[in-house]
Amino acid sequence: MIEVKRKEGESPNAFMYRFTKKMQQSGVLKESKKRRTYVRPANKAGKRASASYRATKKTEIEKQRKLGK
Repeated sequence: MIEVKRKEGESPNAFMYRFTKKMQQSGVLKESKKRRTYVRPANKAGKRASASYRATKKTEIEKQRKLGK
């Protein structure tokens, strides 16, 4: 839990800046955004197929680059 108390004579803008800085450093926002949606874990076959597709595309792009296209 983040706790930020306003200092005496501190402007609201400075306080908000300090608060947002603390929130970003703590990682609370990052964690909540990550948990916002559920991503179904991929199965082994899907991972393998995806990796194979990426590898073939990579070699295809390299071949085209060497040909100057």
